[in-house]
Parts: sequence; C-alpha cells; structure tokens
Amino acid sequence: MNALGQLIAKRIALQGPITIADYMADALGHPKHGYYMTRDVFGADGDFITAPDISQMFGELIGLWCVEVWEGMGRPAAFNLVELGPGRGTLMADALRAAKVVPEFRAAAILHFIETSPKLRQAQRDALSQDDIGWRDVSWHDGFNQVPDGPCLVIANEFLDALPAHQFQRTADGWRERMVGVSEDGESLCVALAPGPTPALALLPIEVMASNLGAVAEIQPTAIALTRTIAARIGETGGAALLIDYGYDGGQGDTLQAVRKHGFHDVLQSPGEADLTVHVDFAALRRAIGAAARILGPVGQGDFLGSLGVAVRAQMLMKSATKAQAKEIEAAHSRLVDPAEMGALFKVLGVAPHGAPRLPGFE
Repeated sequence: MNALGQLIAKRIALQGPITIADYMADALGHPKHGYYMTRDVFGADGDFITAPDISQMFGELIGLWCVEVWEGMGRPAAFNLVELGPGRGTLMADALRAAKVVPEFRAAAILHFIETSPKLRQAQRDALSQDDIGWRDVSWHDGFNQVPDGPCLVIANEFLDALPAHQFQRTADGWRERMVGVSEDGESLCVALAPGPTPALALLPIEVMASNLGAVAEIQPTAIALTRTIAARIGETGGAALLIDYGYDGGQGDTLQAVRKHGFHDVLQSPGEADLTVHVDFAALRRAIGAAARILGPVGQGDFLGSLGVAVRAQMLMKSATKAQAKEIEAAHSRLVDPAEMGALFKVLGVAPHGAPRLPGFE
C-alpha cells in the first residue's frame, strides 16, 4: 500500500471499516496525500480532460450565457460570479474573455472560486492574470457557504461527480452499506458489507427500498445538501446556476470509478493517486431543490451547447484557422456535442428563481 493507503488501514484498525464516502473524501482531499491537493490532474498530461480543456468554445458559451442571464436579471450593478471546482481556471478564463463584449458585465462581476487545493488555486490565479483577460481580483473559499450575500451566477462543471458517495446493496437481510476494510493478510484494502444497518441507510429514497435482491444504490449527501443550499440562495436573492456533469436522471447502480492517465484504475489501489468519481443522479438533485427554485432540465450537453450556438461559433473559428486547426476545431465540436461522445451522458441542470425569465439553453 502507498502512504495514504497505510494511513487509511491504520484508521480502519482503530475504528473499524469506513464508508465508501469516507474513503473518497480521504483519497481526494487528504491535506498531504489527497489527489486534488498534490498535483495538476487536468489535460493531456494529467489523468483526464474536461470540456474546457477540449475547446475554448465551451467556456466562451458559458460566459455569454452568464451575460444573457445577467441582463435578464436587470443588469445588477454588483453580483457574485461563482465557480465550484474551477480546475486550472480555463473555463472562467474563456468565459471572461468572451464577456468582454459587455464591459458592464465584467465591471459588475465579483469573482469567487470554491477551491481547496493550494496548487490549483495558483493555476487559477495564473490563468486569470493572462494579458488578454487581465483579471486579478478573485476570492477563494473552501465552501459555498462562505460566498457573501447577494445575487449569484453559479457554475459547477464536473464538480458534483467527485463529492463523496455512500453505496448500499440489497441482501436477503435487507439493505446493507458497502464499507472499506483491510484484507485478511493486511496487504490491501477491500470492500465488504456492513453486518447491520448503518446511519446512512436513512438516506435511501422510498422508491429505491423496493429494488430487487442484489441491487446497488448510491447516495451523495454532500452533493444533495450543496444543491439544496445553492437553490435556496438563488430563490431568495436572485441569480441562476448551471450544474454540468455526467450522470443519469433517476435509477441506481454501482458507478464508482477511478481514472488515472486517461484509463480506468482499481478504485482501492493507491488511493490519492487516481481520480474517484460517481455518476451524478440528477433526479436526486431535483428532489433536493424541490420548491426552493425553478428547475430546468436536465438536458443533454449536446442539446444545451447547440441551443447556445456552438456550431456557429465553431464555423467562425474555422474561418481564420489553418487546415490542421480547422480539423481540430471540428473534432472538438463533435466531442462536446455528439451523443456518442459527451453530448448525451453529460447533462446540464439549470436553477433560477420562480418567475424569472427562462434560462438560455433550455428551450
């Protein structure tokens, strides 16, 4: 076992098996060995590529989406522009570059990043200080609850999938939580079922309880609570949110996966050295929002970007591109919107106050 694996094994020896959620939290966020705390994980040289890394078009369209929503809000003189899990800052850099067409928007925006990694905070600072963006006034927070009062435009792209998840399996004795323990020889971590009910079982929705024997269910309480908090804030003070992630709209199953160097990796091997994610359950997010705010979608990422004019933007970029560059732009456009690529699995959920204009991209 690596260093973090040994620390987790010692914790299990002292306290007993831990939940999948606790394991994910340690593997991704441990202050010294956590995956996001110690390395630059994005892009071709990292472990995975997100939509902003694929093409500038993604961030540009999000930026113009924010401008249009801000205008629909009545062009407030000041508002919080919030991104959760900004990665290297690529999305926001492209968004603010595109927003230069409306200088009043940039003048009104107060930028907030929800980011716990010191390494990524520096990368975000560097991205925004580029000459063609020139943005240096950013506030970093460990959580959304630290964002000051006022209307908010909130962007979360591939953020919710990395929040801790509990897993449960239906057995002949009822639902039991999947736990992480240590193998009999003490050399590796392993998954086993809790011998009896655990507190997190109370999170299972009623409709899931009747699932067939052997069924597996996942619940992300942190994602659910965060979505509820964001929706309540927007419903009370105004603004909007875009929650973009891969996942499904209802249903259950084992979707926990680890990715390293752009390939799948054993979930329990070398914790802290691979990304851990689950597919987001958008139905659970919609239930969490309830009547607190208006819910739009989820819609497929391909349909969303198509409605915002991604094809037109691609054609504009190709006009001034070399033949090789044009081919890259065309490939990036396809990857973002094609149902066989990111267009269908990735979904977009919109949140707005009741009575507000319909958000762009959800027509």
